[in-house]
Amino acid sequence: MSAQALLLHVHVSKEIVRKLTLFSRPESVDQLKDIIKEKFKLDYDFSLLYEDPDFDRQLCSLLDIEELPQKAVVKVVRPESDDSSVASDDTIILPHAMTPDRVERWPQDFPIPTFSYEVELILGEGDVAYERTGKALKLSRGQKHDILETLAAKMHSFKAYPSDRDISVVAEALVTKHPCLKEPGSQTGWYGWKNSLKFKMGNYRAKLSRAGFQEVAVNSGRRSRNDPDKQSPHTDIKRPKKAEVNFLPNFPRGEDAVSLEQLRLQIVDEVKKSEKNHVLITKLMHTTFALQRKEIISDDLPVGAILDRWPALKLESQIYAEFHRITNLTLKNHFYAVLDQHAPRLQSLFRKKAARTGKVSDVLSQLFRTYDLQEQVDIHARRAVVLHALPAYLHEDTSTFIKTWDMMQSDEPDISEVPLGLLLIRANSSDATFFCPEKIAVLVEGNMIIDFPTLADAFLVIFGLTYALHLSYPKCLANTFDFIQKVLMGLEDGKLKPKVLSLKNDLLAAE
Repeated sequence: MSAQALLLHVHVSKEIVRKLTLFSRPESVDQLKDIIKEKFKLDYDFSLLYEDPDFDRQLCSLLDIEELPQKAVVKVVRPESDDSSVASDDTIILPHAMTPDRVERWPQDFPIPTFSYEVELILGEGDVAYERTGKALKLSRGQKHDILETLAAKMHSFKAYPSDRDISVVAEALVTKHPCLKEPGSQTGWYGWKNSLKFKMGNYRAKLSRAGFQEVAVNSGRRSRNDPDKQSPHTDIKRPKKAEVNFLPNFPRGEDAVSLEQLRLQIVDEVKKSEKNHVLITKLMHTTFALQRKEIISDDLPVGAILDRWPALKLESQIYAEFHRITNLTLKNHFYAVLDQHAPRLQSLFRKKAARTGKVSDVLSQLFRTYDLQEQVDIHARRAVVLHALPAYLHEDTSTFIKTWDMMQSDEPDISEVPLGLLLIRANSSDATFFCPEKIAVLVEGNMIIDFPTLADAFLVIFGLTYALHLSYPKCLANTFDFIQKVLMGLEDGKLKPKVLSLKNDLLAAE
C-alpha cells in the first residue's frame, strides 16, 4: 500500500462493519464522508470518529483528514438528536477532541461569508450589472460597515491577529466573489479593501478586549497619553507566533480560577499514582486548558514552576494532547507521515551535499559514512539520520542542543546550562549506537523531563513542548525548527528564512 493510501475498518452500525481501501488520501474530511455515503448508501448526515493510536486507541473526533492514520478504525456517528444513532452510551470520546474555541486553522482558500439580506441582494444585482457594463458598485456607509464587520468576525474565527498577507488574501477573495466591489483605478482592485479590513480588524479586537476576550485583552491597557507609565504599545505583544490556533482562551463558561485550581490539584494527585487514569487526566487537562495558558502566557511563570504545577505536561500523551488543543493538529501522525514521505528525497539532497567540499559537506559525509556502516537499518535509523543531517545542511551546530553520554566511559555530563535539548545515552562508545542509543532524554532547563528509545520520538516531543510551554526555538537550531514547523507540519506563519525556503524548494522540485 502506498504512503498516501488508506485502509479503513468502517463501523456504520452494530450490524454493518466493512473494510474500505482508498488508493489515495481524500483531500478533506467532507470528501471522506462523501465516499462513505456513496459506498454504504447512506442518506443522512453524520460525523466520524477514529481510534487514536496515540491515546490507547480511544475514540476521537475526526476534524482534520491528516489526523487519520494510514490504517484506521472509523466509526460513523449520527447526530445525537437522531434516535437511531449508532453511538452507544459507553462510547468514550477523548476530551482533547472536544470543540475548542477554534476548530480550524486559517484556510488555504478563504471562504467569504454570507452578509446581511440587504447587502447580499445589492451585491447580487451589482455583480450582474458589472458583468454587463463593467461598472463598479457604490455602497452606502452602512452597507460597507456590514461587509467589513462580517469579514472581521470571520477572520477572527481563524485568527485574532491575521498577518498583512492574510488580510490581502481576504480582500482578494472578496472582489473575486463579488467583482462589482473592485476598485476602479487600483492595480489589484482590492488594495483599499485591504486597508479598510486592517483598520476594521483592529477595531474588532478593541471591542472584544472590552468584552473580556482574553487573547486580545492581554495586550490592552498599555501606555497612552493618560497613562504614560504603562508598557509601550509595541513591546512584548502576546500573540501567536507559531501558527497557534487556540492561543489564550477564556475560562470555560461557569468556571473561574478557583474552581479550575481544584481540578489542577486533582491532576497533580492523579499523575503521582503508579497506575494513572490517562483518560481522566486528559479530561481534566482539557477543562483546565485556559488556566494553563493564562499561567504560561499572561503570568509568564518560569518553566520549572509550570512543570511543577502541571506535571501532566511531562507525560508523552499529554504533550501530544496539548499540541492538539493549541494547533488542532495531531502531532505524531502528521509528523511521521510527512517525514517518511520526504525522507528518501531529503537523504538524496543531503548525500549530494556530502559529496562536495566544505565544512558542511565534511559533517554530512562523516554522518553518512557512520550510517552506511549500520548492520541493520530500520525506519527509526532512517528517521534519525535525516534529523541528524537536517541541522548540518541548514548550517547549524547541534553541539549545544544534542549532548552524548557514554555511560561506560564517563560520568553523567553537565546539562545544567542546557535550556532545551536532547541527551543521547549510550551503553558503549561504538559508532553503531549513534543512531540507536540506549535511550534519549529530553532536557528542559537542565532537567531530564522524559526519555525515549528513538531520536525521532524525542525530537518530536521537544517540538511539542515548545508549543505546550510557549518556548522559543533554540537559537542554534532556529532554521531546523522552522523547517519542521512550516514545511513538515504545515504550520506556516510568516515568511520562510532563506535557507529554509531553499531547502523547501529543492525538496519539492522534481527529481
